[in-house]
Amino acid sequence: MGKDVIIACDFENAEKVYSFLDKFTDRKPFVKIGMELFYSQGPEIVRQIKKRGHKIFLDLKLHDIPNTVKKSMAVLSRLDVDICNLHASGTVRMMEAAIEGLTRKDGSRPLLLAVTMLTSTDQESMEDDLLIKEKIEDVVLHYAKNAKKAGLDGVVCSPLEAGLVHENCGKEFLTVTPGVRFADGDIGDQKRVMTPAEAKKIGSDYIVVGRPITASSDPVAAYNRCVSEFVD
Repeated sequence: MGKDVIIACDFENAEKVYSFLDKFTDRKPFVKIGMELFYSQGPEIVRQIKKRGHKIFLDLKLHDIPNTVKKSMAVLSRLDVDICNLHASGTVRMMEAAIEGLTRKDGSRPLLLAVTMLTSTDQESMEDDLLIKEKIEDVVLHYAKNAKKAGLDGVVCSPLEAGLVHENCGKEFLTVTPGVRFADGDIGDQKRVMTPAEAKKIGSDYIVVGRPITASSDPVAAYNRCVSEFVD
């Protein structure tokens, strides 16, 4: 898969997400289904959006003991999503178990990404709340190296660290980057952000964009703007 824009469909119910997706008549965008929508609607929402022709990033950020994550990934694998994820802080063993659970009998599986450090976390909160005193860039890179060691396909990281990850883990190791905002937009609760054009320049493979598209008065135009700045 080449560079693409993934829309974060953070809606509270199926009616709202279908109404939003119905606006896209020319192109079926890659979409992210997160906790709010999945927990309110269950696996059926994934099946229905897949039937509509969308690629899906199922963003549930699993983090538990290895055996639980392995069994959970086996369930998610049956939903035929394109990408799913977990927290890199769950250890290499947990990530290895996730790969085992995600892989189907025929050897196929969705792409699996590790979340490094949330884009709402900055150096100060990481040190004060998590008691991690290393530089945030070093922590992200360490988590990325662990993910690669475990056999994962890439990481979710801030666009600020995408280039660093590629330099150390290779160009084929994917970087999926939230925290993307237009230069003239509101950054919301994100701390480490970048524009689509900047994310492209630094080497992000996919950008995840939510409110700048979903809260726009013209979501299709906002999406097309993202595509034009990041992909074209």
